[in-house]
Amino acid sequence: MNALRIELQKGDITKLHVDAIVNAANTSLLGGGGVDGAIHRASGKAILEECIRIRSKQGGCAVGEAVITTAGNMPARFVIHTVGPVWSKNNTGADALLCNAYQNSLQLAVDNNVKTIAFPNISTGIYSFPKDKAAEIAIRTVKDFLSSNNQIEKVIFVCFDEENYGIYEKLLNSKTMSLL
Repeated sequence: MNALRIELQKGDITKLHVDAIVNAANTSLLGGGGVDGAIHRASGKAILEECIRIRSKQGGCAVGEAVITTAGNMPARFVIHTVGPVWSKNNTGADALLCNAYQNSLQLAVDNNVKTIAFPNISTGIYSFPKDKAAEIAIRTVKDFLSSNNQIEKVIFVCFDEENYGIYEKLLNSKTMSLL
């Protein structure tokens, strides 16, 4: 049942017509490189202005947490900014923090009546989280959430590069992952 609610695409998350896209943000919420920079550039000034207000109110966004803003000039209605962990071999708790980033984004989506949501590959760029491990956590967390929540109709994993797309495609088609 969950498989019908999960989709995989290769492309530019800033161009999707969904209720919300997720931004792999940093704790400052002020933009950066990768998908974070692309989302801030595509949105115009609206996201940055809202992120500055959020920072003034709560001091940014902690790793594993999520906040929501408008999507500015993009076709989505909202951007959910979440901060994934920086990977380190000695970093205990990174798996749980990445799981929290997905869970908290999904819960924020539900709280804001989001029906369709798109995720990038959180923490796999400059944060160096192993792509296969990050994909397993992402898919398992989303499937678990969808199994107990019917409000979200569609979750789209959007991969910018062929390597991540191949990893997600393999995992989503795997019998082992379908049991999770």
